[in-house]
Amino acid sequence: MAYESVNSFDNWVKAWYRSREVGYGKFFKMDRLSKLGFMAAELVLEGKNLSEKYGPERVAVLLGNRAASLDTDRKHHESIKNRENYFPSPAVFVYTLPNIVLGEIAIRHTFRGENAFFIFDKFEPGFFVDLAQGLLASNKADAVLFGWVDVDGESYEAELYLAEQEGGEWGPLSEENISNLKTRNNG
Repeated sequence: MAYESVNSFDNWVKAWYRSREVGYGKFFKMDRLSKLGFMAAELVLEGKNLSEKYGPERVAVLLGNRAASLDTDRKHHESIKNRENYFPSPAVFVYTLPNIVLGEIAIRHTFRGENAFFIFDKFEPGFFVDLAQGLLASNKADAVLFGWVDVDGESYEAELYLAEQEGGEWGPLSEENISNLKTRNNG
């Protein structure tokens, strides 16, 4: 897939969406963080109907990032900083919380299980592995989508993983397996 004609995050993520033929009209109303998380989840969850397989309440989503919703917060601030030209948009304001990306993924895939969003300086795979293992071991979830989704200006990064009670296609859930998977995909 070539994205030679795209030169910004916005163009790139729209080209990615159209190339995948997702067909989810609400995508274009989302903020940039939600668009990136939504599309990364589409890749990881393609061909898997986890809500049907386990039940909607049995699928958890755990995400984190560095910039929280700062990218959208700036856009909202621009709309309210001038008292003479004050025009806040509810469509922007609703995305001034980083956990909204969880909701967008959950709505799309009808997940109603545990969910949480964390802020770190960098992706902490061990933290997410421990949390996912805890949810699976305590029988609070049968599947956990977890990882990192970060957007700040033209800097963006997404790294999502799926852990299932039955075991995943990547082998046992461990920080070492995540590291090996990253090495294999990057090198």
